[in-house]
Amino acid sequence: MAAGLRVVLLGPPGAGKGTQAKFLQEQYGACQISTGDILRKAVAEQTPLGKEASGYINRGALVPDDLIVNLVAERLKEKDCAQGFILDGFPRTIPQAQSLDEILKKMGIALNGVVSVQVPRKVIVERLAGRRTCEGCGALYHLALDPPKVEGVCDRCGGGLYQRDDDREETITARLSVYDTQTAPLVNYYRERSLLRNVDGVGTVDDIHSRMIQALGNLK
Repeated sequence: MAAGLRVVLLGPPGAGKGTQAKFLQEQYGACQISTGDILRKAVAEQTPLGKEASGYINRGALVPDDLIVNLVAERLKEKDCAQGFILDGFPRTIPQAQSLDEILKKMGIALNGVVSVQVPRKVIVERLAGRRTCEGCGALYHLALDPPKVEGVCDRCGGGLYQRDDDREETITARLSVYDTQTAPLVNYYRERSLLRNVDGVGTVDDIHSRMIQALGNLK
C-alpha cells in the first residue's frame, strides 16, 4: 500500500465521525471504512453476518470482535484503500486496536494519526434522537438541523422517513454507556503511542472539518 492518510476517528455515537470521514476521503483520496455502514448493509440484506449482528446492534451492544476484525482486514486489502484509509467506528475496544496493529504490521504499514472527536453527551442525544432515515434511498435528515421539505417524506426519492431503532433515546443511552466503558479507553491507548489528536466536535460541519485538518497537520 502506498503512503497516504492512515487514520482512526474516535468519538461517541453522534459525534459526526461519518460526515468528517467523507470530507477527509474527498480531500486525501483515501477510502472510508465504516463498520457501521457495512454492518447495516449486511443486516438489511439478511446475510449470515447481518443476521448474527442485528441482535447486537438493535440493543446498542457491540458486535463480537472476531466478526469485525475479519471484516476490516478484508476491506483494507481492496483496491480503493491503496492510497490510504479512514477508519470510522473501528477499533472500538483495546483488543480490536491490538488486532488492527497486527493487521497493519503484516501489511507493512502503520497508523499515522488518531483523531478523537469530543462532543458533550447532551449534544449527542439531541443529534441522534432527531435523526430520520429514508426507507427508500437511505438518505439522512434531522428534525431540527436538516429537516425534509415535506414532513416525513424524503426530498430525494419521495420515500417515507423513519427513526432507526439505534436512534431512539433509550438505545442511545445504552450505546453511550458501552462507549464509556469499552471504547473511551482507546484514547489513552493511542495517547501513549503519540498518535492522538483531540478535536472539538461542536459547531458547524465546516468548522469541525477545519479543526480536523489542522489537527492532522503534515502526516508522514
